[in-house]
Amino acid sequence: MEIVKGTAKWLKLRTSRRFAGKTVGFVPTMGALHEGHLSLLRRAKKENALAVASIFVNPAQFNDPRDLERYPRTLAEDIKKLETAGTDFLLLPSAAEMYADGYKYRLNETSESGFLCGAHRPGHFEGVLTVVMKLLNLVRAEKAYFGEKDFQQLHLIRGMAEAFFVGTKIIPCPTLREKDGLAMSSRNLLLEPEHRKLAPALYAELRSKAGPSQVKKRLTALGFQPDYVEERWGRRFAAARLGKVRLIDNVKI
Repeated sequence: MEIVKGTAKWLKLRTSRRFAGKTVGFVPTMGALHEGHLSLLRRAKKENALAVASIFVNPAQFNDPRDLERYPRTLAEDIKKLETAGTDFLLLPSAAEMYADGYKYRLNETSESGFLCGAHRPGHFEGVLTVVMKLLNLVRAEKAYFGEKDFQQLHLIRGMAEAFFVGTKIIPCPTLREKDGLAMSSRNLLLEPEHRKLAPALYAELRSKAGPSQVKKRLTALGFQPDYVEERWGRRFAAARLGKVRLIDNVKI
């Protein structure tokens, strides 16, 4: 695996003969990689000649500076995991490069980003869409892979790519779960031991036959602090805090 630090070096490499005539699969990440990320990369490698990953903890999508500060950073371990997954290139851009404009130019969706997580994290999806568009333009992959755990994010990115005629096909991938049902997430590393034991109840309650309002009450009784439990797009969504960690999940209904 080749590690490419900086956008200028990457752009020069991307137009070189090493990419000529080869399809590219791309998985953008913020690091703290788990099996869910690696499954995306293995699929990218299987379906394309080259698999490219990026690691960039995007400051623009954190509406709470404390959340940005707490976000786990495990680059050395991430590199080892990416190598075992068969990744060909790892792009490591800097915030100074990604936001050389001072974040004056940004992308905003005006219809479906205002509910679910958008209602509780002002500016979050603006930051997500902006950085993903930048990364898609940098990598210029045939396919980019996103997990369904962040389903609203996936939905918005897919819509953005279609609206702006981005040449990259957005590929949805099923949520991977721990043995106890908890959706794999980088934020799980931040859970206190007692909260980690309780966390799988979020998935269990989402799958129950109870209505959204009842599920929200039951989560509260268990010790969660729910932001929402809602049904849209043929799925049931929930976001809830355990201590300082905000968990999200969704299931088909």
